[in-house]
Amino acid sequence: MSTRRFEVYGTVQGVGFRPFVYRTAAELGLTGWVANVNGHVEGEVAGPVGCIEAFADRLRYDAPTLAEVRRVRLTEGAPPSYGEGFRVRHSVPASSEPAAREIPPDAAICDACLRELRDPGDRRHRYPFVNCTDCGPRATIIEDLPYDRIRTTMRSFPLCRDCAAEYADPGDRRFHAEPVACPACGPRLAWQDLRGEEALRAAVAAIAGGGIVALKGLGGFQLVCDAGDPRAVAELRRRKRRPAKPFAVMVDGLRTASRLAMVGATEASALTSPERPVVLLARRRSRGTTPLAPQVHPGLRRVGLFLPTTGLHHLLLDDLARPLVVTSGNMSDEPIALDDTEARRALSGVVDGFLTHDRPIRARYDDSVVQFAGRTRVTVRRARGLAPAPLPLRVREPVAGAGAQLKHTFTLAANGRAVLGPHTGDLSDLASHVAFQASYGNLKHLTGIEPRVLAHDLHPGYLSTQWARAQPLRHIAVQHHHAHVAACAAEHRVRGPFLGIAYDGLGLGDDGTLWGGEILVADLTGYRRVGRFATAPLPGGDAAVRHPSRTALGQLLGGESLGSPRPYPWLTRAFTDRLDPREVTAVTAMVAGNVNCPRASSAGRLFDTVASLLGLADHVGYEGEAAVLLEAAAGDTHAVPLAHRLVRVDGLWVYDPAPTLADLLARQLDGEPVAPLAAAFHLTLAIVTADLVAHAVAEGAPHTVCLGGGCFVNRRLLTEVRRRLRAQGLRVLVGGQVPVGDGGISYGQAAVAAARLTGKE
Repeated sequence: MSTRRFEVYGTVQGVGFRPFVYRTAAELGLTGWVANVNGHVEGEVAGPVGCIEAFADRLRYDAPTLAEVRRVRLTEGAPPSYGEGFRVRHSVPASSEPAAREIPPDAAICDACLRELRDPGDRRHRYPFVNCTDCGPRATIIEDLPYDRIRTTMRSFPLCRDCAAEYADPGDRRFHAEPVACPACGPRLAWQDLRGEEALRAAVAAIAGGGIVALKGLGGFQLVCDAGDPRAVAELRRRKRRPAKPFAVMVDGLRTASRLAMVGATEASALTSPERPVVLLARRRSRGTTPLAPQVHPGLRRVGLFLPTTGLHHLLLDDLARPLVVTSGNMSDEPIALDDTEARRALSGVVDGFLTHDRPIRARYDDSVVQFAGRTRVTVRRARGLAPAPLPLRVREPVAGAGAQLKHTFTLAANGRAVLGPHTGDLSDLASHVAFQASYGNLKHLTGIEPRVLAHDLHPGYLSTQWARAQPLRHIAVQHHHAHVAACAAEHRVRGPFLGIAYDGLGLGDDGTLWGGEILVADLTGYRRVGRFATAPLPGGDAAVRHPSRTALGQLLGGESLGSPRPYPWLTRAFTDRLDPREVTAVTAMVAGNVNCPRASSAGRLFDTVASLLGLADHVGYEGEAAVLLEAAAGDTHAVPLAHRLVRVDGLWVYDPAPTLADLLARQLDGEPVAPLAAAFHLTLAIVTADLVAHAVAEGAPHTVCLGGGCFVNRRLLTEVRRRLRAQGLRVLVGGQVPVGDGGISYGQAAVAAARLTGKE
């Protein structure tokens, strides 16, 4: 007989870990206790030594699905003084110096709860807030640790007798399930003066009648309408001021998803996972009437689908029997509305009604977005279901990454882990900045990570940079594209130097110019630039980003002089003749006089240029729209590459796009359709990238390649680049858990700061 004290660290609160410990100890005949302590679980067991060893092994390897055990520590215990049996003790409040504290993400409704939801004989039949230890809200309701109901937004809902009995029953799957509730004691729906089932029926009637409803979800409000109703979708676009950016569509299951899109095994696994992200999928060619309105994803061949997250979503889909647009409850570029007051202020002019409830939301979490290139997952947005689950990072001194400006996130890191905060959106206005600060303060409190160093972007105009520099901490500036490739390297635990390819829209380089098409030899502490794209002016600065036709004129009129002739006027005339003559005259004068024409070596802006030259996008409504349309136009069309040229400039290999653009225009003039030309551009960039990398490797660059930047959200580009680099015998990595675009910048910043502080790559 022996007594052991045990401590378990990781994501072990809010995931049914104490009930699991209880059942494990009981099965092995051990006595003792277990409790949540600060951010971990600890307790004591007494019994035969062999049973205690088996107990420890099961803690390590048989934990609940939502748990992530990182360390189990066993020490000699005092003689038992707790009598017979095993019990769950009251949690121990946080100490003054909290240890590692991991917050579980929200988890989609499990199959057992879904069966109860649909069972007329069950007391939770059609109860929208059904949950158990295996599913339901977590990060969005937790106010503090240790995780107990009194430290969540469920504390205002006292358990009824039946729920209290389940909560106290070790044999019940709701044993110590903190969000447990039922119609008698839990949250209730509301629609104006209606409550419960009547409120739900009113919302269903509004959507069925072509209306738009604001739905209070897990991490904020969502806007819902019939995805098959062109008028409803068009009206949502008008009211939300979102003219073209695609909407996500919620469907009732894999069968419906497979009717709408190509769903492989990896996509199906993601769709049905507890994370329930939006998955970007190739649309099936429609035969006859399509169940989705064209306005859902105008001009695109891919659609974002996801399965219901909560009981409420299932009830809506069951009652309406049609796919639903379910998009962020905000105006374009603003943070999603969090509470009823905020939602009514922000969305009263957008929706025809509000389906709310009385459970407060503690933290703002939008929907996560992923896609797949083969079996490789690419995270586009890390939010509900994924964040704030910790990621590995070699870090000792606590650090934070302040992020970029677009697709903003922040990162907190300490003790070998990093917590990537929820997607904030674009830090373009006060509301987004306030949302970021609130989220940062909340997550810092919950994780117990108090950073001593703040890493930030070089760009002084970013609100994230300005905020970081105003904090009374040590600051480390990290170049934008170094952060991109460092994020990929850190996620994959690359040790030592690597070759980084960073393709995106714009980022400030260490020379004060704008970068965006970069080949870097790097480690986590630093980098050197070995290749780039040629520079071109951006007439009007930020205005050129919103007007790809200006970017195209800048390339044609003022691209970097590298010895290649610019496209002849007879090639460009068809393009310039369809533009407003006043714009052409103004831009020509700006370029000639170098007036408000910052130069950029940007892959993203080159995508904009080609999209405009092909007539796909002269003006855009959201960042990256032109590139998305160009990828959609390319599809899987076979292509013959365009002309291209690399030159040596000041010790760097530089891609000169002038021959590429001239060849594109000549083939367009000869009548070649848009699709093969768009495909040819993608193929050409992949070949150019492979050539740039080959030159770098020949000069001694490492054979591990890390891809970063928003351009690699483009599946065709990613697939072509990866295939060609692997053919050179190179190891090619891309972010899977960390967003490949600007949403991963903060993680890369934290990785660089941590490496510099320890002096190791």
